[in-house]
Amino acid sequence: MRDGSIEILLVTTRESKRWIIPKGGPIKGLKPQKSAAREAFEEAGIRGAIGGKAIGSFKFDKTLSEEGILVPCEVFVYPLLVKRQHKTWPEFNERTSCWCESEKALAILKDEGLRNIIAEFVNGFVAPKKFQKVLANPSSRKGKKTRRLKTPG
Repeated sequence: MRDGSIEILLVTTRESKRWIIPKGGPIKGLKPQKSAAREAFEEAGIRGAIGGKAIGSFKFDKTLSEEGILVPCEVFVYPLLVKRQHKTWPEFNERTSCWCESEKALAILKDEGLRNIIAEFVNGFVAPKKFQKVLANPSSRKGKKTRRLKTPG
């Protein structure tokens, strides 16, 4: 949150460079929300408190390899209260990231299912109890910095 409004972190895909949220596949031995948090670090360098329940899911066709093989995928979206964004991360040189106000994020996202999830989340946002303490007391995040990157478009 910045100035009382929710910001959405978007990243580009590696191949087509379209805007999405950090996401990835399940990681063996991790619960889905922990897999989501790890992927968010690998794709965007962010760390924070992950929500225990998905706020929704959307489906898309992922293109595998240069042969253009399409594989249907379903993504479960978990909220993450970002406490820090590192200066570099594993996929830093492969993606562009952007902190966007929710209206801007909704305008540049191409996937209708993802836009719907974000719109519903933003419109009905009530911080889960584990997030409320941090949101109510910004000094509890002391020493935890996030980086605001240039907004696309």
